[in-house]
Amino acid sequence: MTQQQVQPIFILPEGSQRTLGKEAQRNNILAAKAVAETVRTTLGPKGMDKMIVDTLGDVTVTNDGVTILEDMNIEHPSAKMIVEVAKTQENEVGDGTTTAVVLAGELLKNAEELLDQDVHPAVISRGYRLAEVKAQEILNQMAEKITANNEDILKKIAQTAMTGKGAEYSKESLAALAVKAVKMVAEDKHIDRDNIKIEKRTGGSVQDSELIKGIVIDKERLSPGMPRVIADAKIALIDREIEIKKTEIDANIQIKTPDQLQGFLDQEEKMLQDMVNYITSAGANVLLCQKGIDDVATHYLAKNGVYAVRRVSESDMKKIAKATRANIINNLKDLSGNDLGFAGTVEGKKVGDEEFTYIQDCKNPKAVTLLIRGGTEHVTSEIERAVTDAVGDVAAALKTGLVVGGAGSPEIELSMSMKKYANSLSGREQLAVMAFANAMEVIPRTLVENAGLDPIDSMADIKAAHSKKQKWAGIDVFTGKVMDAWKRGVIEPLNIKTQAISSAAEVSVMVLRIDDVIQSASSNDQMPQQMPPGGMGGMPPGMGGMGM
Repeated sequence: MTQQQVQPIFILPEGSQRTLGKEAQRNNILAAKAVAETVRTTLGPKGMDKMIVDTLGDVTVTNDGVTILEDMNIEHPSAKMIVEVAKTQENEVGDGTTTAVVLAGELLKNAEELLDQDVHPAVISRGYRLAEVKAQEILNQMAEKITANNEDILKKIAQTAMTGKGAEYSKESLAALAVKAVKMVAEDKHIDRDNIKIEKRTGGSVQDSELIKGIVIDKERLSPGMPRVIADAKIALIDREIEIKKTEIDANIQIKTPDQLQGFLDQEEKMLQDMVNYITSAGANVLLCQKGIDDVATHYLAKNGVYAVRRVSESDMKKIAKATRANIINNLKDLSGNDLGFAGTVEGKKVGDEEFTYIQDCKNPKAVTLLIRGGTEHVTSEIERAVTDAVGDVAAALKTGLVVGGAGSPEIELSMSMKKYANSLSGREQLAVMAFANAMEVIPRTLVENAGLDPIDSMADIKAAHSKKQKWAGIDVFTGKVMDAWKRGVIEPLNIKTQAISSAAEVSVMVLRIDDVIQSASSNDQMPQQMPPGGMGGMPPGMGGMGM
């Protein structure tokens, strides 16, 4: 009796690839660890910078975690999940992106060791979730309360955010500007970071950076006949064109005599003159228009001494409305004196080769501009990123009213508390919680390593200080000794830690639960592949795919 042959069943299209089980997990963990290692050397006051050159040859020099990861154009799907951690951290807090990514990489590294001990991924995931909840609880108990009146602490938070970045040498003056800006736009405990416009200008020094009580826009006045400076400005914000509208449908106008043509042109001019009259009769001497302004209207505006700017972006219009208390109007007939905004001065200034409009000296503005100056474009860009981090940190601290010491102190305190918690558990989840606790030590250890210090001695000294109830004991990367981070002014908002731990734990659990990677044929060229152990084509070593 002949043996019946079983026909193989293919459920995926030809060219698809599939990675199963431990191999899939290891590939994903390897990709995540590679991303973490990329940014790890940038962490801390002695972190190094990365130079990223894009396809057009544009160069970015930075140690900002999210900027590095975004500019790298990472393709591996699991690595992209780690990049999302950095983006979430940036959007929620504005700083701590490198911390979040390094934590995620360490959590997955420790999870890999448990997988080698045949601990099931589901058990590790459950343990990590338990640990994350406990970590949040411990951090909240550890945090110190602050208010907007603690200006000295807020400045130290801003300085901590800028330490180790390009703005470090001017961090005191920039920190004062950042704190002042955040306090100006704060409405109760609501702080919208978008209301702080950070503008960079190449030329001058960092010390020339300033806080403008109003908005700077990269637009120039429409006509040299308009005044360059308007004092006691009354500003009209118009969200419609000051032009003759074209008809919605095709229309023909038959003109038979020159008088009719002249009458038609006169009528158009009168309509534009009426539009200008609506603006001037409301008392406006500055016009900011979101759309176009006709040349004839420009002439009449200049004749009436109105400073006019056209095609202002929607985001700038909203900020100007917040700064000047103006209403944005889209029907000129509705414009009245009550809709106008007010500013001390509106002035056209030339900075470098470009003309800008400065709307400044607004009374109690709820939108302001931080004007950042620097010697070169690369320096200015890096200072801008540092100031953005500082603004985010100060806003986050005021939003929750809770802060912690820096220099790796909260992570060591958290790790020691988590180990006690792990010992109180039974079952294999205990191993996962212990792995989570150990992962927290990666932040102080990385700070030590990036400073060129001995991690074994330094970590032992910090742990010894914490065992003596010194909860803010951290590493002084400049001397290599243990310091009290709070007394030395190394302070960070609690949000940085809670968000980083939350995001890192979530992405780690997600990566661990993947045991099957199915790559469709259509994405064959886009998705990077792990080379099989035997070299090309999965052939044994030495074969090289040749038919020898």
